[in-house]
Amino acid sequence: MNGVLSLTGRRFGEARHLGLVIALVLLAVVGLVTVPENFATASNLVSILSLAATIGVITVGMTFVIIGGGIDLSVGAIMALASVWATTLATQAFGPFIMAVCAILVGTGAGLVNGLLIAYGRMVPFIATLAMLVAARGLAQRMSDRKTQLIQQGNEAIVALSTTRVLGIPLLVYIFALVVAVGWVVLNRTTFGRRTYAVGGNPEAARLAGIDVRRHTMLLYALSGFCCGVAAILIMARTTTGSSTHGDLYELDAIAAVIIGGTLLTGGRGTIIGSILGLLIFTLITNLFILNGLNTSDQLVAKGLIIVVAVLLQRRNLKERAT
Repeated sequence: MNGVLSLTGRRFGEARHLGLVIALVLLAVVGLVTVPENFATASNLVSILSLAATIGVITVGMTFVIIGGGIDLSVGAIMALASVWATTLATQAFGPFIMAVCAILVGTGAGLVNGLLIAYGRMVPFIATLAMLVAARGLAQRMSDRKTQLIQQGNEAIVALSTTRVLGIPLLVYIFALVVAVGWVVLNRTTFGRRTYAVGGNPEAARLAGIDVRRHTMLLYALSGFCCGVAAILIMARTTTGSSTHGDLYELDAIAAVIIGGTLLTGGRGTIIGSILGLLIFTLITNLFILNGLNTSDQLVAKGLIIVVAVLLQRRNLKERAT
Protein backbone atom coordinates (compact mmCIF):
# COMPACT_ATOMS: atom_id res chain seq x y z
CA MET A 1 0.00 0.00 0.00
CA ASN A 2 2.81 2.40 0.92
CA GLY A 3 4.49 1.58 -2.36
CA VAL A 4 1.35 2.46 -4.30
CA LEU A 5 0.99 5.76 -2.45
CA SER A 6 4.66 6.57 -3.01
CA LEU A 7 4.35 5.82 -6.72
CA THR A 8 1.19 7.94 -6.97
CA GLY A 9 2.87 10.83 -5.18
CA ARG A 10 5.92 10.58 -7.41
CA ARG A 11 3.80 10.63 -10.57
CA PHE A 12 1.81 13.58 -9.26
CA GLY A 13 5.08 15.43 -8.52
CA GLU A 14 6.43 14.72 -12.00
CA ALA A 15 3.19 15.98 -13.59
CA ARG A 16 3.39 19.09 -11.41
CA HIS A 17 6.98 19.73 -12.49
CA LEU A 18 6.02 19.33 -16.13
CA GLY A 19 3.27 21.91 -15.68
CA LEU A 20 5.75 24.35 -14.13
CA VAL A 21 8.21 23.83 -16.99
CA ILE A 22 5.42 24.52 -19.50
CA ALA A 23 4.56 27.72 -17.58
CA LEU A 24 8.22 28.80 -17.79
CA VAL A 25 8.27 28.13 -21.53
CA LEU A 26 5.09 30.16 -22.02
CA LEU A 27 6.57 33.07 -20.06
CA ALA A 28 9.70 32.87 -22.19
CA VAL A 29 7.55 33.01 -25.32
CA VAL A 30 5.83 36.12 -23.94
CA GLY A 31 9.24 37.70 -23.41
CA LEU A 32 10.39 36.83 -26.92
CA VAL A 33 7.22 38.32 -28.40
CA THR A 34 6.96 41.50 -26.32
CA VAL A 35 10.62 42.52 -25.84
CA PRO A 36 12.75 40.30 -28.11
CA GLU A 37 15.62 42.80 -28.30
CA ASN A 38 16.07 42.83 -24.50
CA PHE A 39 14.76 39.48 -23.31
CA ALA A 40 16.75 37.07 -25.46
CA THR A 41 20.18 38.31 -24.40
CA ALA A 42 22.94 36.75 -22.34
CA SER A 43 23.01 39.72 -19.96
CA ASN A 44 19.29 39.40 -19.23
CA LEU A 45 19.65 35.67 -18.55
CA VAL A 46 22.47 36.39 -16.11
CA SER A 47 20.32 39.07 -14.50
CA ILE A 48 17.45 36.61 -14.01
CA LEU A 49 19.73 33.97 -12.49
CA SER A 50 21.47 36.48 -10.21
CA LEU A 51 18.13 37.77 -8.95
CA ALA A 52 16.89 34.23 -8.39
CA ALA A 53 20.05 33.14 -6.58
CA THR A 54 19.56 35.13 -3.37
CA ILE A 55 15.87 34.34 -2.91
CA GLY A 56 16.53 30.83 -4.18
CA VAL A 57 18.88 29.96 -1.32
CA ILE A 58 16.22 31.15 1.14
CA THR A 59 13.60 29.14 -0.76
CA VAL A 60 15.56 25.93 -0.22
CA GLY A 61 15.45 26.45 3.55
CA MET A 62 11.79 27.44 3.38
CA THR A 63 10.97 24.22 1.52
CA PHE A 64 12.34 22.13 4.39
CA VAL A 65 10.41 24.16 6.97
CA ILE A 66 7.07 23.95 5.16
CA ILE A 67 7.44 20.24 4.34
CA GLY A 68 8.12 19.80 8.06
CA GLY A 69 4.77 21.40 8.84
CA GLY A 70 6.01 24.89 9.75
CA ILE A 71 6.30 28.39 8.32
CA ASP A 72 9.04 31.03 8.58
CA LEU A 73 8.10 34.69 8.16
CA SER A 74 11.45 35.97 9.42
CA VAL A 75 13.81 34.91 6.61
CA GLY A 76 14.08 38.32 4.95
CA ALA A 77 14.73 40.11 8.24
CA ILE A 78 17.27 37.50 9.34
CA MET A 79 19.12 37.94 6.05
CA ALA A 80 19.16 41.71 6.58
CA LEU A 81 20.47 41.31 10.13
CA ALA A 82 23.20 38.92 8.96
CA SER A 83 24.28 41.33 6.21
CA VAL A 84 24.42 44.28 8.62
CA TRP A 85 26.33 42.34 11.28
CA ALA A 86 28.83 41.10 8.69
CA THR A 87 29.47 44.59 7.28
CA THR A 88 30.07 46.46 10.54
CA LEU A 89 33.54 47.98 10.60
CA ALA A 90 34.50 45.73 13.52
CA THR A 91 33.65 42.59 11.53
CA GLN A 92 35.17 43.83 8.27
CA ALA A 93 38.48 44.44 10.05
CA PHE A 94 38.95 40.65 10.20
CA GLY A 95 38.59 40.14 6.45
CA PRO A 96 36.11 38.57 4.03
CA PHE A 97 36.29 35.03 5.42
CA ILE A 98 35.24 36.16 8.90
CA MET A 99 32.52 38.32 7.32
CA ALA A 100 31.09 35.25 5.59
CA VAL A 101 31.35 33.13 8.74
CA CYS A 102 29.68 35.91 10.74
CA ALA A 103 26.74 36.09 8.32
CA ILE A 104 26.22 32.34 8.48
CA LEU A 105 26.50 32.19 12.28
CA VAL A 106 24.07 35.09 12.76
CA GLY A 107 21.57 33.52 10.36
CA THR A 108 21.86 30.07 11.92
CA GLY A 109 21.65 31.50 15.44
CA ALA A 110 18.47 33.45 14.67
CA GLY A 111 16.95 30.37 13.05
CA LEU A 112 17.90 28.32 16.11
CA VAL A 113 16.08 30.81 18.34
CA ASN A 114 13.00 30.36 16.15
CA GLY A 115 13.32 26.60 16.46
CA LEU A 116 13.70 26.67 20.25
CA LEU A 117 10.66 28.92 20.68
CA ILE A 118 8.53 26.73 18.41
CA ALA A 119 9.74 23.26 19.38
CA TYR A 120 10.38 23.68 23.10
CA GLY A 121 8.51 26.90 23.87
CA ARG A 122 5.37 25.52 22.20
CA MET A 123 4.85 28.76 20.27
CA VAL A 124 2.85 28.79 17.04
CA PRO A 125 5.35 29.08 14.12
CA PHE A 126 3.47 32.05 12.65
CA ILE A 127 3.74 34.03 15.91
CA ALA A 128 7.32 33.04 16.74
CA THR A 129 8.71 33.90 13.32
CA LEU A 130 6.63 37.06 13.10
CA ALA A 131 8.21 38.18 16.38
CA MET A 132 11.65 37.34 14.96
CA LEU A 133 10.85 39.31 11.80
CA VAL A 134 10.16 42.44 13.84
CA ALA A 135 13.05 41.92 16.27
CA ALA A 136 15.67 41.09 13.63
CA ARG A 137 14.67 44.01 11.42
CA GLY A 138 14.74 46.35 14.42
CA LEU A 139 18.15 45.09 15.58
CA ALA A 140 19.53 45.51 12.06
CA GLN A 141 18.28 49.11 12.00
CA ARG A 142 19.80 49.79 15.41
CA MET A 143 23.19 48.28 14.51
CA SER A 144 23.41 50.21 11.23
CA ASP A 145 21.74 53.37 12.53
CA ARG A 146 19.45 52.96 9.49
CA LYS A 147 22.43 53.59 7.21
CA THR A 148 23.76 51.49 4.36
CA GLN A 149 27.12 49.94 5.24
CA LEU A 150 29.57 49.67 2.34
CA ILE A 151 32.03 46.83 1.97
CA GLN A 152 35.46 48.34 2.59
CA GLN A 153 38.64 47.97 0.56
CA GLY A 154 40.44 44.74 1.33
CA ASN A 155 37.21 42.74 1.39
CA GLU A 156 36.70 42.63 -2.37
CA ALA A 157 36.57 38.82 -2.21
CA ILE A 158 32.92 39.13 -1.16
CA VAL A 159 32.10 41.38 -4.11
CA ALA A 160 34.02 39.00 -6.41
CA LEU A 161 31.26 36.43 -5.96
CA SER A 162 29.11 38.69 -8.11
CA THR A 163 31.73 40.13 -10.48
CA THR A 164 33.77 37.01 -11.20
CA ARG A 165 32.27 34.85 -13.93
CA VAL A 166 32.89 31.29 -15.00
CA LEU A 167 31.54 30.45 -18.46
CA GLY A 168 29.85 33.85 -18.37
CA ILE A 169 27.91 33.09 -15.17
CA PRO A 170 28.64 34.81 -11.80
CA LEU A 171 30.01 32.67 -8.98
CA LEU A 172 26.98 33.44 -6.81
CA VAL A 173 24.80 31.49 -9.26
CA TYR A 174 27.06 28.46 -8.82
CA ILE A 175 26.72 28.83 -5.05
CA PHE A 176 22.95 28.86 -5.50
CA ALA A 177 23.15 25.71 -7.64
CA LEU A 178 25.32 24.02 -5.00
CA VAL A 179 22.83 24.84 -2.24
CA VAL A 180 19.99 23.44 -4.38
CA ALA A 181 21.95 20.26 -5.10
CA VAL A 182 22.85 19.71 -1.44
CA GLY A 183 19.28 20.47 -0.39
CA TRP A 184 17.93 17.92 -2.89
CA VAL A 185 20.31 15.22 -1.65
CA VAL A 186 19.51 15.90 2.01
CA LEU A 187 15.76 15.89 1.41
CA ASN A 188 15.65 12.82 -0.84
CA ARG A 189 18.60 10.66 0.13
CA THR A 190 19.09 11.04 3.88
CA THR A 191 17.39 10.08 7.12
CA PHE A 192 16.98 13.77 7.90
CA GLY A 193 14.90 14.22 4.75
CA ARG A 194 12.72 11.20 5.46
CA ARG A 195 12.12 12.45 8.98
CA THR A 196 11.17 15.86 7.63
CA TYR A 197 8.41 14.32 5.52
CA ALA A 198 7.28 12.18 8.46
CA VAL A 199 7.15 15.09 10.91
CA GLY A 200 5.23 17.26 8.45
CA GLY A 201 2.85 14.51 7.42
CA ASN A 202 1.89 13.27 10.90
CA PRO A 203 3.87 14.52 13.92
CA GLU A 204 2.22 12.09 16.35
CA ALA A 205 2.93 9.08 14.12
CA ALA A 206 6.52 10.31 13.71
CA ARG A 207 6.87 10.54 17.50
CA LEU A 208 5.53 7.01 17.95
CA ALA A 209 8.02 5.83 15.32
CA GLY A 210 10.86 7.06 17.51
CA ILE A 211 11.57 10.45 15.91
CA ASP A 212 12.40 13.29 18.29
CA VAL A 213 9.89 15.68 16.72
CA ARG A 214 10.87 18.71 18.79
CA ARG A 215 14.57 18.31 18.10
CA HIS A 216 13.94 17.83 14.39
CA THR A 217 11.68 20.89 14.25
CA MET A 218 14.39 22.97 15.93
CA LEU A 219 16.94 21.76 13.36
CA LEU A 220 14.62 22.66 10.46
CA TYR A 221 14.48 26.29 11.58
CA ALA A 222 18.23 26.34 12.19
CA LEU A 223 18.66 25.11 8.61
CA SER A 224 16.40 27.89 7.37
CA GLY A 225 18.52 30.39 9.28
CA PHE A 226 21.69 28.92 7.80
CA CYS A 227 20.26 29.48 4.31
CA CYS A 228 19.49 33.08 5.29
CA GLY A 229 23.13 33.53 6.27
CA VAL A 230 24.32 32.22 2.91
CA ALA A 231 21.79 34.48 1.16
CA ALA A 232 23.19 37.43 3.13
CA ILE A 233 26.61 36.76 1.62
CA LEU A 234 25.09 36.73 -1.85
CA ILE A 235 23.15 39.97 -1.32
CA MET A 236 26.31 41.63 -0.01
CA ALA A 237 28.14 40.48 -3.13
CA ARG A 238 25.41 41.82 -5.44
CA THR A 239 24.95 45.19 -3.75
CA THR A 240 28.42 45.66 -2.12
CA THR A 241 26.51 46.67 1.02
CA GLY A 242 24.88 45.49 4.20
CA SER A 243 21.54 47.11 4.93
CA SER A 244 18.55 46.76 7.23
CA THR A 245 16.34 47.08 4.15
CA HIS A 246 17.73 43.96 2.48
CA GLY A 247 15.28 41.12 2.05
CA ASP A 248 12.11 43.17 2.25
CA LEU A 249 9.19 40.81 1.41
CA TYR A 250 11.62 37.99 0.57
CA GLU A 251 9.68 35.76 2.95
CA LEU A 252 6.56 36.19 0.82
CA ASP A 253 8.43 35.44 -2.41
CA ALA A 254 9.99 32.33 -0.88
CA ILE A 255 6.71 31.04 0.55
CA ALA A 256 4.94 31.74 -2.75
CA ALA A 257 7.63 29.89 -4.73
CA VAL A 258 7.32 26.87 -2.43
CA ILE A 259 3.52 26.83 -2.73
CA ILE A 260 3.58 27.20 -6.51
CA GLY A 261 6.13 24.39 -6.61
CA GLY A 262 3.57 22.01 -5.11
CA THR A 263 4.60 21.88 -1.45
CA LEU A 264 1.60 21.51 0.85
CA LEU A 265 1.16 24.31 3.38
CA THR A 266 0.06 21.65 5.86
CA GLY A 267 3.35 19.81 5.41
CA GLY A 268 4.32 16.27 4.48
CA ARG A 269 4.75 16.75 0.75
CA GLY A 270 6.92 18.83 -1.53
CA THR A 271 10.12 18.93 -3.57
CA ILE A 272 13.15 21.14 -3.92
CA ILE A 273 12.89 21.06 -7.72
CA GLY A 274 9.28 22.20 -7.63
CA SER A 275 10.16 25.11 -5.34
CA ILE A 276 12.99 26.26 -7.60
CA LEU A 277 10.76 26.05 -10.67
CA GLY A 278 8.17 28.13 -8.79
CA LEU A 279 10.90 30.64 -7.92
CA LEU A 280 12.01 30.90 -11.55
CA ILE A 281 8.42 31.56 -12.61
CA PHE A 282 8.17 34.42 -10.14
CA THR A 283 11.58 35.78 -11.14
CA LEU A 284 10.70 35.62 -14.83
CA ILE A 285 7.44 37.47 -14.19
CA THR A 286 9.36 40.20 -12.37
CA ASN A 287 11.84 40.42 -15.25
CA LEU A 288 9.07 40.69 -17.86
CA PHE A 289 7.31 43.45 -15.92
CA ILE A 290 10.56 45.42 -15.70
CA LEU A 291 11.45 44.97 -19.37
CA ASN A 292 7.96 46.00 -20.46
CA GLY A 293 7.98 49.04 -18.17
CA LEU A 294 4.88 47.90 -16.29
CA ASN A 295 3.85 49.18 -12.88
CA THR A 296 5.31 47.43 -9.83
CA SER A 297 1.87 47.47 -8.21
CA ASP A 298 0.47 45.46 -11.12
CA GLN A 299 3.30 42.99 -10.66
CA LEU A 300 2.30 42.43 -7.03
CA VAL A 301 -1.33 41.95 -8.04
CA ALA A 302 -0.30 39.35 -10.63
CA LYS A 303 1.81 37.49 -8.07
CA GLY A 304 -1.06 37.54 -5.59
CA LEU A 305 -3.42 36.04 -8.14
CA ILE A 306 -0.90 33.31 -8.96
CA ILE A 307 -0.62 32.39 -5.26
CA VAL A 308 -4.42 32.17 -4.92
CA VAL A 309 -4.70 29.96 -8.01
CA ALA A 310 -1.87 27.71 -6.77
CA VAL A 311 -3.55 27.20 -3.38
CA LEU A 312 -6.94 26.49 -4.99
CA LEU A 313 -5.33 23.92 -7.29
CA GLN A 314 -3.67 22.31 -4.26
CA ARG A 315 -7.02 21.94 -2.51
CA ARG A 316 -8.65 20.54 -5.64
CA ASN A 317 -5.89 17.97 -6.14
CA LEU A 318 -6.09 16.92 -2.49
CA LYS A 319 -9.85 16.37 -2.77
CA GLU A 320 -9.39 14.33 -5.96
CA ARG A 321 -6.73 12.15 -4.33
CA ALA A 322 -8.91 11.69 -1.25
CA THR A 323 -11.77 10.40 -3.37
